[in-house]
Amino acid sequence: MLDRRRFIACAAAPLLSAFLQRAAHAQASVWPNRFVRLVVPFPPGGGTDAIARVVAGRLSELWSQQMVVENKGGAATNIGTEYVARSDPDGYTMLLTSMPLAVNRFLFPTLPYDAIADFAPVSLICDYPNVMAVPVSSPAKSVKEFIDYANANKGKVTFASSGHGTSVHLSGELFKRMANVEMTHIPYRGAGPALNDLIPGRVDVMFNNIGAVLPLIQGGKLRALAVTTAKRSAAVPELPTIAESGVPGFDVSSWYAFFMPVKTPRDIVRKAYADTVTALADPVIKDRLEKLGVVVAGSTPEGLAAHLKSEMDKWGPVIKAAGIKGDE
Repeated sequence: MLDRRRFIACAAAPLLSAFLQRAAHAQASVWPNRFVRLVVPFPPGGGTDAIARVVAGRLSELWSQQMVVENKGGAATNIGTEYVARSDPDGYTMLLTSMPLAVNRFLFPTLPYDAIADFAPVSLICDYPNVMAVPVSSPAKSVKEFIDYANANKGKVTFASSGHGTSVHLSGELFKRMANVEMTHIPYRGAGPALNDLIPGRVDVMFNNIGAVLPLIQGGKLRALAVTTAKRSAAVPELPTIAESGVPGFDVSSWYAFFMPVKTPRDIVRKAYADTVTALADPVIKDRLEKLGVVVAGSTPEGLAAHLKSEMDKWGPVIKAAGIKGDE
């Protein structure tokens, strides 16, 4: 009797597998048939918002369904990130995030999610440099002048960030060490509040992402000193790199990417990836993103998974050596 049951079960397994595959394909073929929530785990007002809304707008057109951007900032992005990790894996909740997904595991003793186990990578959207920017009232008009100013004012110089463990924070920490200057880190709950204090000079410098500060620089509200990447940015080719401005070897770049809850059907993940790549290839969208100072990517899910791991391998030792801790 048991052998007969095993025989029936074995014979039925391929049929069940085929049925589930067909069901997944059918589900993906009609996805999305209602609005898709795009969670941004940062407060509104930063460069993340600009990129999110450009890409979400084009995907809304491709799908004939609205992609709604929702800011769920707080706890160093952990609130919004956990929200997506715990969301139904039906394809209707996506995450737009960046470096904190790779580094928060090194900043906090515990997390309510696992960056690898709880998320399905969709696509790397773009890479971008940060910009070392100071208030227009700052006496520093170059990186060298800023270093001289910091050395002449030991213990008084501050640098702002959009939160612990962001590329903005890590850029500042790396600059402190490589330029051998003293700066006190002032974390904010997002780029918007930090910029509100940087512009009038309540803090001395910020290494913020280019999308958020470029309009302020072009509008004469901030002064740019350099970009953080090893190469100059095509968006501001006249702006030198920190490395060529007196801190050899300095190189920090960051990124934005789409993720979904890990149990989202693979066919939906692949369709989201394919549609994202299509959106990024649109000349109008590509131009709008490049004007924000980013380099458009559009990787495969596998490529994004490899990128996430490489970021963990890069920044984990740096955070440990610097003794950086998260602040919830």
